[in-house]
Parts: sequence; C-alpha cells; structure tokens
Amino acid sequence: MDLAARAAVCIGIISDTHGSIERHILHALEGCDVVVHAGDILGSDVLRQIAPQSGHVLAVRGNNDTPEQWPAGTQHLLDALPETLSLALPGGMLVVEHGHRVHPAHQRHQKLRLKHPDARAIVYGHTHWRVIDQTAPIWVLNPGAAGRIRAHGGASCLILHATAHEWTVRAVPERA
Repeated sequence: MDLAARAAVCIGIISDTHGSIERHILHALEGCDVVVHAGDILGSDVLRQIAPQSGHVLAVRGNNDTPEQWPAGTQHLLDALPETLSLALPGGMLVVEHGHRVHPAHQRHQKLRLKHPDARAIVYGHTHWRVIDQTAPIWVLNPGAAGRIRAHGGASCLILHATAHEWTVRAVPERA
C-alpha cells in the first residue's frame, strides 16, 4: 500500500474506542483509504467494524491495550500493535502514537514535535479531547474518543485529506 505515490488520500483518524465505536463515526469513515487508530482499542471487534469502511486499518497500542483488557484468543492481535507508526502520505509523514508516555501533559505538543521532527502531522489519543493544533509547521492532532467512554461532547474523529501540495483536516462532528 504505497499511499505516498497517490495523488490524494483520505485518512480517517480515531482513538480511544475502549471496546465500542459509535455508528456515526463508522459512517464518517466510509470511503477513507485508511483508518488509523491511536490506541485504547480494547478488542479486535472494533478493528473488524472499521475494516469494511476503508479496507485498511492501522493501529497503535494504548495504555489500556493490555492482555487483561482484550478478549481471550486475541492476544496475537494485541502483540502485533506497535507503540508508534509512521505512514508516508503525499506531501509528508503522518506519525501515530497513543501519547500516554509524553509528560508533562502541558508540554505534550512541544515534546511530540521534538520527538518526531520529520512528521508533517502527529496523531495522539489518550486524553479523549479532540484537538487540532496547527500553530506550528508540524501539526498535532487528537481525534477525541470515538467510543462511549469519556467522549467529551460526544464521540468524534478526524478526516485528513492529503495531497503533495495541501493537507486539510476536518472534525466529525463539526462543533463550534
């Protein structure tokens, strides 16, 4: 899957499903070339629900993605989850991690930018709060929670459109 060679790609960005994903989020992911999950998945059922929407799902391990939290018989899927992933897209690199190892929290964006200097955008989860920080050349994005657990203001996700010349990000649902 060489996304960087395409003229344009659409990436669905979710996090913190904690074992369930809201129906309107699944609908928003329809037509995405890839969906990335920034951790705290808590089970392969969520990944299976996402896969038909785009065909391709990439995920990282969150702090709650532990053998105790995942259903029996899915250990091999949990073991395959990396801590960080990098995805080459037209116009730059998208880096995904859960973000729970970046402290202190008030310096998270600065530290993520220093940790991933070659990224065009960095996605993290963990906080359950949606953030679109485009105040620096390296964007820092948090889709908020796509499940029911601590979904501040309701479940949400981000849709990233990337071409070699322009990246745009849209929040779902769009809130003021």
